[in-house]
Amino acid sequence: MNKIAIFVDVQNIYYTTRQAFGRQFNYRRFWEKVTDGKNVVAAFAYAIERNDAKQKGFQQILRDIGFEVKLKNFIQRGDGSAKGDWDVGITLDMVEQAERVDQIVLASGDGDFDLALDRIRVRYQVPTAVYGVQELTAGSLVRAATCFTPIEGDLLL
Repeated sequence: MNKIAIFVDVQNIYYTTRQAFGRQFNYRRFWEKVTDGKNVVAAFAYAIERNDAKQKGFQQILRDIGFEVKLKNFIQRGDGSAKGDWDVGITLDMVEQAERVDQIVLASGDGDFDLALDRIRVRYQVPTAVYGVQELTAGSLVRAATCFTPIEGDLLL
């Protein structure tokens, strides 16, 4: 496997690593692990635009690593709840890239992606690798992936 596409669900990774470990995800180490000896065709990090300096700095770090950062506006609802979900966008991008690569790499624990991984495996015969916090990753997502790597150890800051 030579050509890969990488997809990071930034919100999911942020909240699951914080909840499970009280720590942050090491994006640089993740990049080193998944790209070693590989040709990166596409690498997307999906985040929420909140227009604050700290977030902009983090997004620049992601760009410096090699990710294209895709932003969606943060929507505050009248009832106090918030929305900023990238599931459909990530799914569409993964399916679109599947024809161009030898492997899809997804960093997320969200079970909503299990159908997309199944489709990619069946229709395009492309293996998928999922990175997620083990105890907070949906079992259906782990089963749909060709391989699952728990986020732990050197993948945490």
